[in-house]
Amino acid sequence: MTRKKSNQAKGPSQRQLRVGELIRHKLAEMLARGEIYDDVLASHVVTITEVRMSPDLRLATVYVMPLGGKDTKVVLEALTRNSKFIRGEVSHAVDLRVAPDVRFREDETFEEVTRIDRLLFSEKVRRDVEKG
Repeated sequence: MTRKKSNQAKGPSQRQLRVGELIRHKLAEMLARGEIYDDVLASHVVTITEVRMSPDLRLATVYVMPLGGKDTKVVLEALTRNSKFIRGEVSHAVDLRVAPDVRFREDETFEEVTRIDRLLFSEKVRRDVEKG
């Protein structure tokens, strides 16, 4: 008797990663060229840090960070406002059976890295390291 492997322990498939990267490149290109006509997006430099695809490739979660981490909420609202246009452009660039829905989230990894750096360089940790 064979057991089915659990998908929960696995990471994303190669196809999910590849499609996510294609979408990330397309979005970065659109933002760099000013193809999304929005005053908020025109006045901000936005980095697309990652795109995670759902297993069925119908949902793309796009992680973004404005330069300097300022006005994140405003930038996310502008991207969400233009998500139908973005979805259409992405569907032309990425050859999929169904154009994925696109949702935007703030990339919080920069904040987490800063928090960890602060902890590592704190006086308490430095004192413990010097003892050992």
